Amino acid sequence: MSTAGPIAPYVRESDHASRRPWRVPERRLLDYLLVFVRRGSCVFTIDGRRHAFRDGDFVLIQPGSLCELEGLTETETPFAHFDIFYTPDRERSFPTRPGQTDLSAYADLLQPRLDDVLGYPVPVRLRPRDPKRMRDALLRLVDAWLEGGPFASLRAQAPATELVAMIAEDHAPPGQGGTPKGEPPDALRWIPSYLSLHLHEPLTVDTMAARAGLSPSRFAAKFKATYGLPPHRYLLEMRLSHARELLRTTALSQEAVAAYCGFADIHHFSKAFKRRTGVTPGAWREEGARS
Repeated sequence: MSTAGPIAPYVRESDHASRRPWRVPERRLLDYLLVFVRRGSCVFTIDGRRHAFRDGDFVLIQPGSLCELEGLTETETPFAHFDIFYTPDRERSFPTRPGQTDLSAYADLLQPRLDDVLGYPVPVRLRPRDPKRMRDALLRLVDAWLEGGPFASLRAQAPATELVAMIAEDHAPPGQGGTPKGEPPDALRWIPSYLSLHLHEPLTVDTMAARAGLSPSRFAAKFKATYGLPPHRYLLEMRLSHARELLRTTALSQEAVAAYCGFADIHHFSKAFKRRTGVTPGAWREEGARS
């Protein structure tokens, strides 16, 4: 077994995820992504291999994996982005964003892979001995996380620990097992991870306020008090920060960068980028290539 910190699951983002056909472009993960295909048909390409999933399948994508996710039909895919192993910098980590494939700048945040730590392979398509128990544990985790409040992460930790134990035990070559720990988040601590995960999508204050269980005006005031910026400014800064990273570290077209960062079109992207940086996206990329 490889060395790692103690097993202390930390749930970063979770949802029931009922969606029409959808796609999350290619990205490389810092943390774990566990998905239950409760309803519908999906194709996930993970480390270059295409996997088809349908009702009842469980999927585990491990840190460092390159993945592209697609729902081919209307789907319900409860999921959790989470760490398994304790690290003191866990709050700095995040669900990676579309196009984010070079994680060298975040190497200190990369979780150890479970199969490396356990010393035996854990497949992408999980083979639970008790699918109902695994499903119920994941749904309890999602519900606990979505309840929000200062103890959401703590409540989600018990089913997360149960899931880790099941995954380890179900795939062990006869004999092996996990334990808990964690910290409760502040009321809006989920915001950076949520925005990071959905950065390529249209996002509104109303949507975020509904998720927080607050009126839009109350949410906006609480958001600014927590993060120092209004929600739309914070989101724009995050989109532009990701755009600068993609322009410097990938060969993606400007149209793709705009889409991955959630801009409606290339013109909106170019205008917002130049207003913030003083140069066009193309000029920014050229400067980076010269330096």
